[in-house]
Amino acid sequence: MYRPSSLLSNPPNQDFSLRGGSDEDNLDNSLEAERRYFKLRPGFATSDQTMELCNPYHEDRNVSQDERDFNPSSVTFEWLRQAESASLYGGSEDYTRPVLHHVRSWGREVVREKPFSVIHEFDAWRKNPELAEAVAAIKALTAVIKRSGASTMMGLEVELKEASDALKAWDESSISLSAGCDLFMRYVTRTSAIEYEDIEAGKARLIERGEKFGDISQKARRTIAELGKDFIVNGTTVLTHGYSRVVIALLKLAASEGKDFNVVCTEGRPDNTGAEMAKELVPAGIPVTLVLDAGVAYMMETIDMVLVGADGVVESGGIINMLGTYQTALIARSLKKPVYVAAESYKFARLFPLDQRDMSPAPRHVDFLVPLPQTVRVENSARDYTPPQYLTLLFTDLGILTPSAVSDELIQLYL
Repeated sequence: MYRPSSLLSNPPNQDFSLRGGSDEDNLDNSLEAERRYFKLRPGFATSDQTMELCNPYHEDRNVSQDERDFNPSSVTFEWLRQAESASLYGGSEDYTRPVLHHVRSWGREVVREKPFSVIHEFDAWRKNPELAEAVAAIKALTAVIKRSGASTMMGLEVELKEASDALKAWDESSISLSAGCDLFMRYVTRTSAIEYEDIEAGKARLIERGEKFGDISQKARRTIAELGKDFIVNGTTVLTHGYSRVVIALLKLAASEGKDFNVVCTEGRPDNTGAEMAKELVPAGIPVTLVLDAGVAYMMETIDMVLVGADGVVESGGIINMLGTYQTALIARSLKKPVYVAAESYKFARLFPLDQRDMSPAPRHVDFLVPLPQTVRVENSARDYTPPQYLTLLFTDLGILTPSAVSDELIQLYL
């Protein structure tokens, strides 16, 4: 590793040689100064590339003749930083901007810069149990705008599109994640800010719109709860299927207003989502009954209404939701029980499934209590499609909609 001779002159407060001075005293100064001479080429840390250092007197830099004299006998802190970074981040993808990361250098723990990743940002947001997956994606995409190093609005739009595509590819089976990313892109980029010549002014406008969209999405649950609570009256028995934050918010709000009603939760095999739903409702003072998934028809005659969430609301006005929603709606329809859906508008997706198999696969592990012969085929789809004719109303942050009105709202959202 080479080192410019200008660093050997030891100007005041800049003794960077590892052979002289204190590592502890000079670490911060050396890292700052050495960045002027060495940088990593884009994508240096991927598993199939080698780390390379740019020539410190490349033609696009103004470097004095003295700086072209090299001393190969010194190892710099910058070289160590790059070597450690290559080891830490090897095999990673989608790193574009720095975040903090702790490593050890020459016996001392140092905070290094780890490039920003939209996937890591998204993963950090989705750990918040109050945030839906789509809202976490919206927060992550807003962070992309804030951290962007693009010099033009066109470059920023391209960077944002790539980040959105990366999030959608992270879980191709998630309808709400894909719809949330698409709606964010439509909302944020549908502005004259894209045409701004001033990158900072345009970027500020996009950040403003991104944060506004995130706030609207976060408030959607409360809006839906306010609209739907009036459909629950004293003495009502509500059947739910699957785990839905917005359904929980609606039921809790109704209970907080002193309404006396009962909830029947299906078990929610194979991941016990109904049991989790029941655990959430009990602290709110809501009487809950847990029933096997196969017991829906048995319980339906005691039910006054069905209330479910949705993974996605499609163009036909139907919904894609946890496996078993379709059969629940079929039974409710046959006994003339209303079926209500609570879903945020960021789950409105440009999809038009024609049947149960006309969807991207979403398999889920199923654990049986008895061993099965290898010749037995297990159908482990995690969701199904409920056509609009089996739904009564949809409670959304856009208002209370009939299934036939969904297509009009989708057109407005994606215009």
